Amino acid sequence: MSVTPDILCIGSVLWDVIGRSGAHMRVGSDVPGRIVRQPGGVAMNIALALRRFGLVPELLSAVGRDVEGDALLAAARELGVGTAHLYRSDDLPTDSYMAVEGANGLIAAIADAHSLEQAGEKILAPLSDSRLGTVETPWTGPIALDGNLTEGLLARIAGLPAFASADLKIAPASPGKAERLVPLLGHPTATFYVNREEAGLIVGRPVDDAAEAAAALVARGAHRALVTDGAAPAAEDGVNGPRKATPPEVLVTRVTGAGDTFMASHIAAEQDGAAPGDALHAALRAAALHVSGDVSP
Repeated sequence: MSVTPDILCIGSVLWDVIGRSGAHMRVGSDVPGRIVRQPGGVAMNIALALRRFGLVPELLSAVGRDVEGDALLAAARELGVGTAHLYRSDDLPTDSYMAVEGANGLIAAIADAHSLEQAGEKILAPLSDSRLGTVETPWTGPIALDGNLTEGLLARIAGLPAFASADLKIAPASPGKAERLVPLLGHPTATFYVNREEAGLIVGRPVDDAAEAAAALVARGAHRALVTDGAAPAAEDGVNGPRKATPPEVLVTRVTGAGDTFMASHIAAEQDGAAPGDALHAALRAAALHVSGDVSP
């Protein structure tokens, strides 16, 4: 029996291969640690976190029709994430991400999202072919959108009728892809979830703290912005007015997926009726638990 999803998650769906060590690392370090493979990608990470918070997410992305893709979809379904509307390609392999984390944070990462980029607008077909909506009756619920899509496709999304009535939640994927989101600044419902560095790249100038960053994004046309800044205070600005909150102090044991957890927790809290300030605090608590290792990835 098909279930109507609470939210659509559009973007990268791939295998994460992450090496973690408790040692401080630098270029050339060779240290003992653990290497894990797990379902990942920004859209997948957000969907998994949303599922943990009780929502029913559905993925829109590209996954290869290969052994890795079959295993990835089986793992996603086992974790309660919808995969019925994914674009499966015979020619494109399943994407992957590789990262190394030490006690001093993320050392290096490479995201291979070439199949997602090549699939392009094909991943959006369910929004207009009646599976999830049509041009006349578009999807009106929340959509979590990540910056792993190409700049051209993100610019198209900003004006597509399929997204005009959606409650759009946007994550940049990484600082290197933050500027791809500039065309979405004028979308009437877009909420940006970024860190301070990413906010500065989007607005085109350095920002000193999260509050300045959130205000700058709103000044550039964002409907709403939430900005994190590591252990420093996070901030929100936009339709609900400015506010700040300080994250809980925790021992950091991992960093990959922290921003996705923050975003998912905030969305889930608001879907549950939380006031804006309470939702911000809930999101910071969830992200702190994630980086401390107290919540399963």
